[in-house]
Amino acid sequence: MALNLLFTNPLLFLAWIVAILVTLTIHEFSHAFVATLLGDRTPQDQGRLTFDPRAHVDTTGLLMLVLVGFGWGKPVQFNPHNLRYPRWGATFVALAGPLSNFFGALLFGIAGVLLLRFGVLSGENLLIFFLFRLVTVNVVLMLFNLIPIPPLDGSKVLLDALHHPRYDRIRFLLETRGPILLLALVLLDMILPFSLFGWLFSGALSFVYNVLFSFAG
Repeated sequence: MALNLLFTNPLLFLAWIVAILVTLTIHEFSHAFVATLLGDRTPQDQGRLTFDPRAHVDTTGLLMLVLVGFGWGKPVQFNPHNLRYPRWGATFVALAGPLSNFFGALLFGIAGVLLLRFGVLSGENLLIFFLFRLVTVNVVLMLFNLIPIPPLDGSKVLLDALHHPRYDRIRFLLETRGPILLLALVLLDMILPFSLFGWLFSGALSFVYNVLFSFAG
């Protein structure tokens, strides 16, 4: 856990925190950017169309992320009725965040691999540590947000897919009980001997780093 580094290596702990701030900022900015691109000025009017972390970071969510490994940024508000594509506009806005994490992990990972590959930096270098922490945070944030439970981004895709009136009951239950269900899953994951989230994240990260280091030689 990142908090352990605070007492063993404060500099690496700081690198973790900056990696989290950068990733959350890009994630939330991407939501704001796509909503604005699709015609809704709400994010711009609320000051969310910026790379300033102060506009996107929720203090409680950041503390939770550092302390227990699960947290959140400040949600980007938008009016789906203002979007250029009413049917799937909300889905496009929602997927912008995880998609930014995908490309973030890819770009930061390639940068780290190239620096190692050509001998510019060693594996013990702080910049290398920082770049690969960016990869880790981006992958975890992407996967977690793709879970189709409100208020996570993946739920927007599911709710848009269930747009027919016959699914109104299911939509209502998801929208009203989703946050409670998500919280329950997170709590269960923390207290049970087997962590499903940990299995998912560690498996994905192992795959990503195996691919990256195969190119690093």
